Amino acid sequence: MKTDSSAGTPLAVAGASQSGAPIWATLIATFFGIGRLHPGPGTWGSAATVLLWAALAYELPPALRTPVACALALLVTLIGIPAATRVARASASKDPQFVVIDEGAGQLIALIAVPLAWKTFLAGFILFRAFDIIKPPPVRQLEKLPEGTGIVLDDVAAGIFALVLMHLLLRFGLLR
Repeated sequence: MKTDSSAGTPLAVAGASQSGAPIWATLIATFFGIGRLHPGPGTWGSAATVLLWAALAYELPPALRTPVACALALLVTLIGIPAATRVARASASKDPQFVVIDEGAGQLIALIAVPLAWKTFLAGFILFRAFDIIKPPPVRQLEKLPEGTGIVLDDVAAGIFALVLMHLLLRFGLLR
């Protein structure tokens, strides 16, 4: 992580104090600074989520993978909404591009109850990013909700779309 040369403080943290958002909100909203990566901070946030989930999921007993994925997706959503709200208010932007906790929530949803394999991780990543970018109805309408709720829930909906399509691909043997 790059540092602010004047204080030796990580930029994600330095940016928090400069913008007026609490440090906790900036760290969570930027997914611990991943949202500051370019190009495509949302893609970086999704990729980091896939990698972190894969590392965790391989360590979990198979019976716990689905409940843990659901619990994590819910936790990230519930913590992400107030964090995104605080950062959006502080930056005076409806949806700051460096807020990527929403990608974390949506990407986790897209990977619920899928087999642990590189093909399913890649397919889940691609499907989620596609739905997040295209924003089919009602995903785009959720984006219009106020503050962090709109920032996060449109990605939650994109994750649900990706999850449904992923399970259809698995059910019909198109993803082996």
